[in-house]
Amino acid sequence: MEAKPHQPCAACRMLRRRCDAKCLLAPYFPADQLDKFAVVHRVFGASNVIKMIQMVEETKREDAVKAIVYEAMARVRDPVYGSAGAIQQLQKMVQELKMEVETMNARVSEVQEQRDQLLMNIAHTNLLQHHHQHDVIDLVPHHHHQFPINVQDPFSDDLYDAFSLDPMDQFPLRGDWVL
Repeated sequence: MEAKPHQPCAACRMLRRRCDAKCLLAPYFPADQLDKFAVVHRVFGASNVIKMIQMVEETKREDAVKAIVYEAMARVRDPVYGSAGAIQQLQKMVQELKMEVETMNARVSEVQEQRDQLLMNIAHTNLLQHHHQHDVIDLVPHHHHQFPINVQDPFSDDLYDAFSLDPMDQFPLRGDWVL
């Protein structure tokens, strides 16, 4: 059986040089990734990429090459700032979203306060109505009692209708709020 000839890596193909088993770039730029190496080469140059890879211990080289490729692609998109520009843009977006969340939290608190105030006003109005109903019943002499209600049930519909107050007249709503 004949041994399969070694296929040159993307870097050696692009640089038109002989690719051997000792090629430092071959593990990171296989033959089918010519575009990826082209971007890296255009931004950093092949000799600089080799120097950067050699500076990193072998166990971390794959991550280093991924970072080099990422930065090269970022530099193509933004030649001045590269990935730092993308990071800065994302940080700006995070700050804007934080401010938006703070604004929404403040608005939620405001609406909850309005709701609580409204509920207190309604409860106060109901309490006033309840006390008013008892006062009226107590003032009516029992032998002249002609209300078609059961005095022992101060919340009967007839009594409530007779003495009901519209809380909206006493406590007009201000602002735009939602329950």
